[in-house]
Amino acid sequence: MYYDSFESPLGKIHLLSDDAGLRQLTLCLHHPFEHCREWKHSPQQLAPYKKQLLEFLAGERTEFTLPLAPEGTEFQHQVWQALRGIPYGKTRTYAEIATEIGNAQACRAVGMANNVNPIPLIIPCHRVIGSDGQLTGYRYGLAIKQKLLDIEKNSG
Repeated sequence: MYYDSFESPLGKIHLLSDDAGLRQLTLCLHHPFEHCREWKHSPQQLAPYKKQLLEFLAGERTEFTLPLAPEGTEFQHQVWQALRGIPYGKTRTYAEIATEIGNAQACRAVGMANNVNPIPLIIPCHRVIGSDGQLTGYRYGLAIKQKLLDIEKNSG
């Protein structure tokens, strides 16, 4: 596993990858990044991810083109794949995602899959809103979610 951290407009971002692709992206708001001894600090390995993330946060990139390798259940992968299908600058509701993956009653489960999304920003869980059009739950807070949506709205 390779890791690196860098400062961004959202604060410090931590990346973790292996040869299969990016495994985890963490916004460090309140807790320090703890890495395993087996992980290798490798800014060069993660440089392409850093570049694309900074371009996205600057409103210069609308899609990511690097390999991802998130770990999760089959259901979580279905949800995350549906999230990746939400167009830049658009939003979907939890109910719409549940229906899209063929389980219209799974709105809460979709919310939980969003909550444990290991690669936020790139797997855009910030694009999922409540059925009333309001912002709802985001692991890093609604202010960050709104900021991400504003970046997309103003540059898309």
